[in-house]
Amino acid sequence: MGKLRFQSSAKLPFRIDLQRTAQAYLAERGEHRFADWRVGLKGAALAALSLACYVLALRATTMWSFAPAYIAAIVMAMLLAMNTLHDAAHGALFRNARLNRWLARAASLPMGIDADIWTRRHVHLHHTYPNVDGYDLDIEPNPFLRQTPFQDWSPQFRYQHRYWPLVAALSLPYLCWYGDWLDLLGKSKLRQYDSQPIPAGGFLLGKLGHLILLLALPWYCLPAGAIGWGGLLLCYLAGLMTASCFLVAMILGTHWAEVEFFRPEGAEMPHTWHEHQFLTCCDWQPRPRALGHLLGGLHLHLTHHLFPAYSHRHYPALARIVEQLAQRHGLPYRCIGYQGLWRAQQNFLRGMGRRPE
Repeated sequence: MGKLRFQSSAKLPFRIDLQRTAQAYLAERGEHRFADWRVGLKGAALAALSLACYVLALRATTMWSFAPAYIAAIVMAMLLAMNTLHDAAHGALFRNARLNRWLARAASLPMGIDADIWTRRHVHLHHTYPNVDGYDLDIEPNPFLRQTPFQDWSPQFRYQHRYWPLVAALSLPYLCWYGDWLDLLGKSKLRQYDSQPIPAGGFLLGKLGHLILLLALPWYCLPAGAIGWGGLLLCYLAGLMTASCFLVAMILGTHWAEVEFFRPEGAEMPHTWHEHQFLTCCDWQPRPRALGHLLGGLHLHLTHHLFPAYSHRHYPALARIVEQLAQRHGLPYRCIGYQGLWRAQQNFLRGMGRRPE
């Protein structure tokens, strides 16, 4: 598939104002776009919580004491990934690119996903072409969710607004033990867009490290007879599913809530990349707002799409800038509550689940 181009933003008044205002925001505060000690402290606290839960799990003597601590450790690791891995993949955590890559690999280990593959899919494709059929691999046709009006309809989609949390929960295990392997072996669409080979050595080491951390070490440390292989595997799956469902529930609706989808007929989109972001995602605010600190800025999703190379610590200020400039330039900025996001998400799934006439 050929490269898709957007209309040039070089002379777009909104882009010019946005870039100038964002640079002035940093300059006035003597700031930089990367993380600071507060992001580091938050990451250290989340890592410590995850490690503490993990140690408690390794010291457990029964399934009932092991399972809650083990699952909590994985969920805390997911929060750590949301606050560090995501910024690192976008080159927004450290100034040093190598440090960003190493942090992304380390933070992805408990999740079981390959950081290099995820970066290619998320940063290079999803962020460039959100909600563009055939280019955004996050909306590829599948038997479980119909996410665009361009995809074929099947009877099970009538119920997708009810069963989508199960699909969300299975997303992480799927990526870990199926999707990543398809990408590595060149059996997915990723190779059509990114012909660079995936380093097999790092891939296999990551998968092995994940198995040692989440299965081999617990099995070795737990007292004999405290928990069987079946129970351990059940806790492993429950932990990944809980973390996955939480992540997907926080972000997926931002690309479903009263947005547009595109199927390009040629090699060029009818609008600029900056205008495209307003048409394909939105911001939302948790209540209380302080909870946003745990989400790594992902709730301010439109702002993130416009400033992917900025640390999430800047998103609240940047969101205010985006809102002001969008109003000035007639662009449809939206920031809604989570209840509104949920309703819009459910309406979208119901709409996509109806049989086209």
